[in-house]
Amino acid sequence: MTQEEALDILRLGYNVFLTGPAGSGKTFLLNKYIEYLKENKMGVGITASTGIAATHINGITIHSWSGMGIKNNLSREDIRKLVKRSYLRKRFKNTGVLIIDEISMLNDFQLDLVNQICQSFKNNQKPFGGMQIVCSGDFFQLPPIKKEGEAKFVTESKIWDNMKLKICYLEEQYRQEKEEKLYTLLNNIRNNETEEVETLLTSIDYEKKKSFLEMTKIYTHNVDIDAINNFELSKIPGETFAYDMQSRGNKNIVEALKSGSLASERLTLKKGAKVMFIKNNFEQGYINGTLGRIIGFNDCRMPIVQILAGRKIEAEPATWTIEEDNIIKAEIRQIPLRLAWAITVHKSQGMNLDAAEIDLSKSFVEGMGYVALSRLRSLEGLKLLGINKMAFMVNQKVLELDKNLKQMSENNVEKLEKISREEKEKRQKNFLEQLPIVITDKNIKQKKKKYS
Repeated sequence: MTQEEALDILRLGYNVFLTGPAGSGKTFLLNKYIEYLKENKMGVGITASTGIAATHINGITIHSWSGMGIKNNLSREDIRKLVKRSYLRKRFKNTGVLIIDEISMLNDFQLDLVNQICQSFKNNQKPFGGMQIVCSGDFFQLPPIKKEGEAKFVTESKIWDNMKLKICYLEEQYRQEKEEKLYTLLNNIRNNETEEVETLLTSIDYEKKKSFLEMTKIYTHNVDIDAINNFELSKIPGETFAYDMQSRGNKNIVEALKSGSLASERLTLKKGAKVMFIKNNFEQGYINGTLGRIIGFNDCRMPIVQILAGRKIEAEPATWTIEEDNIIKAEIRQIPLRLAWAITVHKSQGMNLDAAEIDLSKSFVEGMGYVALSRLRSLEGLKLLGINKMAFMVNQKVLELDKNLKQMSENNVEKLEKISREEKEKRQKNFLEQLPIVITDKNIKQKKKKYS
């Protein structure tokens, strides 16, 4: 399915599961749909399963948005107490579309719990209280985490089949479209052809890979990444430049935004430091994951970064925000860089990297190898230190599920083609008219006044 076809289905108001390989543009499409809803002044809940994923769409975690927090279950009394909270009542009243990105990292019981909360606030027993539910994710990436027992995917939740999801399986490639070898390798993992993957990776002469820029090291375990980066920084002589994060808005939401962002509360840099951009800025020529090295500082003490391609970029402060009902609730401002000698596989999810030195010899969960390799734009940027048997393993449930999702997506394309353009536009307009309108001239004036 193409992005345009998936966008048409979203605009028709169906509940949707948006999926596809890494680099197929799932997050890009979500942002495009969110923009469409906001342009039409419609209420949308923008969430993700993790804080980092939420920052990619300017949202918050589904745990925070729904009010369930870190709890694994809520009693009827707990939910009754939630419903009494005025800020949550307003949130649900103004929301007609709920988006959950990286849903593959949610446990089955967590999705069921979100559904129960939505039904209670909306006083409606339809799935998620009758809101359009838009889920996005790729089950080949990192699975949900559960402290005890085997984690179950959201597809095993009680509500999944009742959601009547339209499957939109994106198959166009954007991140690796110019690198056939990497594209083939990732597809081999998705097809459980691990021998072909290992043969290709072990045939590469990694010793010959040299660059003016040392590659970012990606580890499977959560070793003290900050300690590694700070140690490397301490070995560089010269003046230190420090940048403190600025923030404003609701204190609790600001803290959630900080914890979900890769931005540092205090960023310390030196000339010669290896860094990574942590935000997209296409006009300035960098995206989340672009690597470079500090080559100096301008008159305003802003760092000058020479990226891997050789171009020099003056890194100006960037902002991360959380919006609710189209009003900014929290905002942080920081130089969009982090030290980049080392990072974990979990932290790398959602990034596009020019080059990486990856160690998969201690992989301990399915999907780690796929996530790590799919961060790269090409195999030219890969230096593999080691692999183990777990590195490229794929959950058998995921393999069977993927086949079904592809077939269902193909069926949806055929059905979409049978709808005339006039009928499609009519139904899309009707759907918009059913959604809550949350933006008013008064709201816009308040927003401009508060953050001008």
